[in-house]
Amino acid sequence: MSQTPLSDSPGPASGGEGPRGPFGKVWLFLRQVFDELRKVIVPTRRELVNYTAVVMVFVVIVILIVSGYDWVFDQASQLIFGGGGAAPAE
Repeated sequence: MSQTPLSDSPGPASGGEGPRGPFGKVWLFLRQVFDELRKVIVPTRRELVNYTAVVMVFVVIVILIVSGYDWVFDQASQLIFGGGGAAPAE
C-alpha cells in the first residue's frame, strides 16, 4: 500500500529547511494564497439570494429582540427611578 502526501504543494526540503531569505518567504506565502484561492467555490446566484434572505431575516429577529429588551429595561428604570425624562423648560 502506498502513502499519499496530505497536500499537493511541495513542503520544505527534507532537511527541515524552509525558503531562504525574505523574497523566498513572500513567494511561498503568495503561492499558498493562490493555492487556497483555487479551492474556493463561488455560490450560484440562487444560493447567494437564499443566503442573503436568511441573514436579513436573522438580523430583523435580533433587532426585535434587542428592541424588546430596550423597552423592558426602559420601563423598569422608569418604575424604579421615576420617569419624567428631562425637566420641563421654564
